[in-house]
Amino acid sequence: MKTKLNRRDWLKRGTLTAAGIMAAPYLAQGAFSNRSIALDTQGNLPYTPFFKEYLPNAVDKPVELLAKLNANENPYGPSPMAVEAIKKYASKGNRYAWKELYSLMDKIALKEAVKQENIMMGPGSSDLLEKTAMVLFQKGGNIVSADPAYMSLIKVAEATGATWKPVPLKKDWSHDLAGMEAAIDADTKMVYICNPNNPTASMTDHTELVDFCKRVSDKVPVFVDEAYMGFLEDGDKKSMVSLINEGKNVIIARTFSKIQGMAGIRVGYIVAQKATLDIIQKITRGGMGISLPSVHAAMASMDDIAFQTKSRTLNKECRDYVCKNLERMGFEYIPSSTSFIIFPIEMEGKGFLEKMTAEGIGVRAFDIMNKNWCRVSMGTMDEMKLFTAALEKVLV
Repeated sequence: MKTKLNRRDWLKRGTLTAAGIMAAPYLAQGAFSNRSIALDTQGNLPYTPFFKEYLPNAVDKPVELLAKLNANENPYGPSPMAVEAIKKYASKGNRYAWKELYSLMDKIALKEAVKQENIMMGPGSSDLLEKTAMVLFQKGGNIVSADPAYMSLIKVAEATGATWKPVPLKKDWSHDLAGMEAAIDADTKMVYICNPNNPTASMTDHTELVDFCKRVSDKVPVFVDEAYMGFLEDGDKKSMVSLINEGKNVIIARTFSKIQGMAGIRVGYIVAQKATLDIIQKITRGGMGISLPSVHAAMASMDDIAFQTKSRTLNKECRDYVCKNLERMGFEYIPSSTSFIIFPIEMEGKGFLEKMTAEGIGVRAFDIMNKNWCRVSMGTMDEMKLFTAALEKVLV
């Protein structure tokens, strides 16, 4: 039995902890945030029979988190150059940013080695995932993706009228590309791949994915979400963006929220064939939601290579530290190519969230394949030390 709960009513249950609010990003935001939320009888959020998210119970008094590690935010950002750009252009926040936006698009096109006409901007990549879903699934159809997967595009596609055909990840947590291709039928409007994947942090083999995208995009569009690609040393070489110049019908999403540390400033983009973007932009305008200071911050951040390198290096140091401590405590984790780690735990997820929050640590908890899992984002080294100490106290 499932409980239908309006988002506003859900929030009125009580004051959620900071961890609780962030534990359900698909409830609190997005194009269909006013729709009813289908929770299970335990008050958790089921995505598929194989995948659900634990939501914390409402509490009377919110807990101030010592380490907010539940939203995959870059703890070191924004870039100092981006901050200076915001300060410089904040007074021009009364102006639209069309001219400046085109300058940013030129800069992105140069970086991605495509034409400006292949770029569509948005306030973060999730906005563009949702806009793409709203347009392409107006008349129904189905979407094929991994299970588990990042749910933003999928949930909006379903809300628009699509059906979801989930294909479980393989035992090594990579995408089952053969299974996904076999799931495509006459009603399939899109294949969605998040690589590196969220929430599993796993990477699918580059050569296999290139081959898949080349073949499958001749049948249906393939949307590759590369939000976390910047955390890889050779991320540019692992991107699917080069397929644009081969004429392939792929859509690649990038964001300034992760390696660039601009989650609250809201800039992202997709790269696609002009004909595909024309279909999307006939109905919606992606760049309208980006402020002029944000545009200048993005351009400045692109130039701050030192900040990106620092973020990548410190993220790896923290990731290595957490992995070493997880091994010491006897936990087996999925090897991570991102700014977060996920690992199975021997405690029911809701109770685990309650205990970790009581220690001042915000994390996420899932049920995947009938196992309980913790997903922890990388913060600063001091924050990760707080996390490992709390984890040891709660679970070991």
